[in-house]
Amino acid sequence: MITAEELRQVQIFECLEEPERQRLAQKAADVRLSPGDWLIREGETSSFYVILEGRLGLSKDILGRVQEFTQYEYKGGDFFGEVPILLGTPSLVSLKAITDCRIARFDRQQFQALIRDSEKCSAMIMQKMNERLGRVQQFAAETPPSRVLIVGSQYDLDCRDIRTFLSMNRIPYEWLDRDNEFDRIPTCMPANLQGPAVVVDRAFWVPQPPTVRKVAEALGLRTMPTKQHYDVVVIGGGPAGLAAAVYGASEGLCVLLVERNAAGGQAGTSSRIENYLGFPNGISGDELTERAVRQAGQFGAEMVLTREVGNIESMSMPDGGPGYCVELDGGDRVTSKTVILATGVDWRRLEANGVDRLIGRGVLYGAARTESPTVIGKDVFIVGGGNSAGQAAMFFSSYARSVTIVVRGAGLELSMSQYLIGQIAGKRNITIEPFTQVVSVNGEDHLESICTTTSGEAPRTRKADALFVLIGADASTDWLPATLQRDERGYVCTGRDVSDLPSWDGKRTPFLLETNLPGFFCAGDVRHDSIKRVSSGVGEGSMAIAFVHQYLALDSPRLRAN
Repeated sequence: MITAEELRQVQIFECLEEPERQRLAQKAADVRLSPGDWLIREGETSSFYVILEGRLGLSKDILGRVQEFTQYEYKGGDFFGEVPILLGTPSLVSLKAITDCRIARFDRQQFQALIRDSEKCSAMIMQKMNERLGRVQQFAAETPPSRVLIVGSQYDLDCRDIRTFLSMNRIPYEWLDRDNEFDRIPTCMPANLQGPAVVVDRAFWVPQPPTVRKVAEALGLRTMPTKQHYDVVVIGGGPAGLAAAVYGASEGLCVLLVERNAAGGQAGTSSRIENYLGFPNGISGDELTERAVRQAGQFGAEMVLTREVGNIESMSMPDGGPGYCVELDGGDRVTSKTVILATGVDWRRLEANGVDRLIGRGVLYGAARTESPTVIGKDVFIVGGGNSAGQAAMFFSSYARSVTIVVRGAGLELSMSQYLIGQIAGKRNITIEPFTQVVSVNGEDHLESICTTTSGEAPRTRKADALFVLIGADASTDWLPATLQRDERGYVCTGRDVSDLPSWDGKRTPFLLETNLPGFFCAGDVRHDSIKRVSSGVGEGSMAIAFVHQYLALDSPRLRAN
């Protein structure tokens, strides 16, 4: 418990009368930290802190890297937290104990009463706040706006993949279109370079030809597992996979998440998710993903990016129990007691002449936010009538000259949320064409026009600069073990759908999200009869971890991975 005498020894409280210090001491939280403990992390809601004993270090995520600021250590007598409280923002930095620390923590109401009732305290706090805001201004001026420079064509597939990867991982980059911004290309780059060129941190030239994995490695992102054995391997980094990683790691499991591209899945490309619980103003898919990735990392989950799982085989673990050997592309192998499949689904292909030839050259599956610079002032067509199509239309309407939603059915009412339909109705440059299909796309080096048919009308050809296809999805599960039960469309069966199969041993009832292979679970969109919503995927990912615990408890002598 903090005493009034201890507060008197701190400069900011010297000016207070004894009764005032006594009241503050009775309300203050006595926070004690050991070296390495976090007091607050960047992005959290801040309180007002006064250090009584010890030292704390300051760090901040800058362009995807955590940077420590040793010159700004906090020690006994210092205070902080006034900036985010008075500006109404989350904490701008993270603070970690360097030594044993004792800290007085005051909530926002107590802090506001302090600056209201004491002119001297208010003056000290405002002076310190101005100093810190000055440092913030200087820091902003000295920090480069991006970590990655990309020079390439709008229609270069590698260039687009790299831009999408960086965007989904929230790594700032600058893209120079070689075809339209040649005057801005650095003179140090070879003039005859055909493919994209990538420079990381103004110093490292990614070897040619640049790939997503090479860029990830240059940025210091993990692409290799660090252990041989895990309690659970999660395959897929969409909402279900990220939820499994967060809940698994937070509950003490040794978790490896393998993602072939960037975390977030299709949900990560959503420009705005407005019906997700807890976000009344909506949240973008990449922001939701970034928070989940940070959360999983804080709990100790290991995530490897740009890696695909090529094979999964049953095996006997060193302790004699059953398990699985998971083989990644390139031949790397890890073993795990359990597996959670959360690979999601792939966009369904559009059956129209010329589509395959122009993929990535104006015809795109999905609608990543990175495409916004490529559609400014142009005519955009979106095929599909679901929420993803509606969100894409709303997002691109702020950039494109016109956005046309092409729908095979009578309209959007049966397939799109009402809030999106209402928003679309309020946009003058969005048009909906019901009973319409795209039959062909045309262009030499890139998309130039599309041909559509509408019920009762003759086919017509129109100028088109971009065609985004969002017409549902299919499960891509051909690579999974042949013995894994799937339905006729490739979706993985679980729970009661496999309990009566000959491949189930019958000694117990399978868990709700367990496949016909014991200890092999499935969650999210790739699961048979799942609800295709972000919140459902998150729920199934967390449920899968609960079933993993129950499965591991069936053979209690087996120990968890070290």
